[in-house]
Amino acid sequence: MDFTLTTYRELLVALQSAGYAFQTFEQFLTHPAEGKVVVLRHDVDLRPQNSLDVAKIEKELSVSSVYYFRAVPESWDEDIIKQIAALGHEIGYHYESLTTCKGDVVAAYNDFCSNLERLRKIKPVKTICMHGSPLSKYDSKDIWKKFSYRDVGIVGEPYFDVDYSKVFYLTDTGRCWDGYKVSVRDKIEHYQDEWIRKGLVFHSTFDMVRALNSKEFPEKVMITTHPQRWTDDRRLWLKELLLQSLKNIVKRIRVNM
Repeated sequence: MDFTLTTYRELLVALQSAGYAFQTFEQFLTHPAEGKVVVLRHDVDLRPQNSLDVAKIEKELSVSSVYYFRAVPESWDEDIIKQIAALGHEIGYHYESLTTCKGDVVAAYNDFCSNLERLRKIKPVKTICMHGSPLSKYDSKDIWKKFSYRDVGIVGEPYFDVDYSKVFYLTDTGRCWDGYKVSVRDKIEHYQDEWIRKGLVFHSTFDMVRALNSKEFPEKVMITTHPQRWTDDRRLWLKELLLQSLKNIVKRIRVNM
């Protein structure tokens, strides 16, 4: 069964067996490793306990990753943030300030800086990542048309600071690995057609594992998960499946408008 913690562990083991080194996003930007490298990015949108469960599995396998927390109650759990950091993982800010500030860029930047400082009181933060807010008309990346995140000591943002001509991107947006079909913002449009032409299309986690086992996987990869989707609790697993199916219908309508 896909999107369980058991399946996630299988994916990590397959990556390790295929010879991939694991780097946090900050490490990837500042001290990139040679050869096969994977950056595991986790967007903590909901249910932070799920993120802690994922972080513990990674720790058991000596894997490091990055967790991006939103500044909302359903994501921001300081105790869990501290526990995940203590396991050796990077902590980052999952900002959505242009949405929460209703398009006011100056107010959004001030909100961003305020929340970043709050998070830095818990753990040093060097990277950030935009939260897609698919139902919002605002794209929070637009803050950086007027301001620079480097002015506040941020070294990277995945949507700006990764060369996707060299790094393959996969995300479980839509609760599948080919969710770019219904994704509003979490996609790399410029390179998606090229990846499709190369056959780099995976629907399930098991498709990815098979490709890794047969050595048909790119050398540099960023994999994004939303840990609220990954659970061995059958009730929560089914709830997430049904909810995401409804969301995908809404997003598909929006993408095709």
